[in-house]
Parts: sequence; structure tokens; C-alpha cells
Amino acid sequence: MATYNNDLPPVTDLDKVSTSHPNLTTPPSQSVEALKDIVFGSTAGVLGKFVEYPFDTVKVRLQSQSHDPGAQRLRGPLDAFSAAFRSPEGPLVSLYRGISAPLLGAAIETSSLFFSYRIAQDIVVAATPSLRKQRDQNNGKVELHFSSLVACGAASGAFTSILLTPIELIKCKMQVPVHSSRTGYPARSLPGPLDLVRTIFRTQGLMGFWHGQMGTLIRETGGSAAWFGSYEGVKMLFQKYDSSVSQITDVKIWQQVLAGATAGMSYNFVFYPADTIKSRMQTSTNDISGLKKMTFASTGRELWKGQGLKGFYRGCGITVFRAAPSSAIIFSIYEALRKHFG
Repeated sequence: MATYNNDLPPVTDLDKVSTSHPNLTTPPSQSVEALKDIVFGSTAGVLGKFVEYPFDTVKVRLQSQSHDPGAQRLRGPLDAFSAAFRSPEGPLVSLYRGISAPLLGAAIETSSLFFSYRIAQDIVVAATPSLRKQRDQNNGKVELHFSSLVACGAASGAFTSILLTPIELIKCKMQVPVHSSRTGYPARSLPGPLDLVRTIFRTQGLMGFWHGQMGTLIRETGGSAAWFGSYEGVKMLFQKYDSSVSQITDVKIWQQVLAGATAGMSYNFVFYPADTIKSRMQTSTNDISGLKKMTFASTGRELWKGQGLKGFYRGCGITVFRAAPSSAIIFSIYEALRKHFG
């Protein structure tokens, strides 16, 4: 697997990238590799989340705000940050509200993405006779086409979405609490994560935690394909045009950072409308009759009628902006941990 193995053979063009699967020839290492994915991915995801979370809070508030006549509205990211600084609870509390669930979510999401990305590649190799033969003849080293890596990224995102939706639900509800009609600021008595979990389970049952799953599925499937694909693709371009890079693992630190930043921007921009619909669904009322009517399609139609195309991309600029450093940090930390610990 190109991104996560340090003993890769050279890549010769933009259509193929090398991947080593020692675990396929020595099965006991599978559990060790899985543990590395979980630990390294969790560490990278948590550190990246601290950087991006204030921007994510502003994004969700912009996506979910009401556009009813007379409703108080934020005019953009700067206005949203300004409102947080004017908030009685203080800017840090306001911008980092509900971060406990996202930290857990970042650990689960990132480790799950890396783990399932590698597993998806193992499955592709195991299911393809020519790749199995290549693996057996090259001590576990295999060349996967770039398109296969993109498909593996999509598969990892689809799997991760199932784990992520309940955490995203709690996060969004924490980021957009009930506001006082008089001040427009969050009320002083706000529900915590456990309070929200109990409320959702009591009013909607177990499946209520997957409200907005379709949006998460679309975002994660397409976004993860773009995330891994962009990262691998940019590194391959550097390998092709930089004579000092003989193989993909030899890319310079700044090239790796640029690849990670590009991946983050691609992930967030391409399927941003799905994320907007998901956020609106997950910050909706807990009234069960209203939620039953609030499907992914109906929410999208309502948003289109009320705000047009612009409504689907509200908050997109700040999201893409914060994704660049966050994703660069995630990939850089993950790669560094893999290189240091093997």
C-alpha cells in the first residue's frame, strides 16, 4: 500500500503505485498492522481535530442557521467568529463546544479510514489472480493501479460512515445549541453529550443515532476517494517530475505536506453539498414526527427552494481553508509514526 508502507518499490508512472502486503504472506502480522493503523490513525486524527475544530464549528453554524424572515443570521465566517468572541461563555468555550464527541470521532474516523483502506487493498489483491501471482513472486510487494487505490479509498469511506454518523449527530447538536430569542447567544444551561444521547434514544430509538446517514455516506465515500486519491496522485506527480525522488517514499517533507493539504481540500470541496444537507438534518428538532418527514432528498429540495445553489456551499470556503493544514498534519503524523515504528 503506497501511503502506509516504508519498503515500497519505485513507481514508474501515474497509473500504478506499489504496495507491499507482508501480512498476506505472514498472516500473524495482520493483527499487528491493524493495531498500528488504529493507534497511529487515532493519534493523527486527534491532533488534526484540535487544529480544525473552531473552523468546523463555524461551518456547521453557517450551514444550519435559519433563513426564516426575522431570524438572526450570521453574515459569514468572520461574523460567526465575532459572535463567538462576544458570547457570554467566552470564545474558547463557544468555538470548542462539543469537542469531546469529535475527538472520539476523529480517532475512530482516521484509524478506520487507514485500517479499512489497507484491508480494501488486501481484498483487491486476494481477489485478483494476476496480483496474487505478482505478490508471491515479489516477496509480498504488489503494484495496484491508481484507479484501484481510489476505489479502495471509496470503500474505506463507506465503511467509516457507519461508525461516524452517531458521533457526527452529537457533535452537530453540541455545536448548534438552542439560542435565546432575546440575545441570540447560547443559553447558559446546555445539554451535554450524555444528555443528548439519552434524549435521542428516548425520542427516536436506536436508529435515531443514524439520522443523516445518507449524507455521511455520500460525503465519506466520495470524499475518501478524493482524499486518498489526491494524496497518492500528488506524490506520484512529484516522483515523476522531481529527479531527486526515485520512489514514492522518498518524497520530501514539504512535498508530503502539500500532498496532504491537497487531499484535505479535495475531500471537503467535492461533496460539500452532502455535508450541508447532513448538518441541517442533524441540527433539526428532536420532534419524531418532524424527523420522519426529514429525508435526505426532502431536505435537499427545501434547501434548493429556499437558498438555491449558494445554500449548499454556505461555509465551504472556511471548511476548505481549515482542511488544508488539518489534513497535512494527519498524513504527516501518520507517515512519521509509520516510519519511526515500522
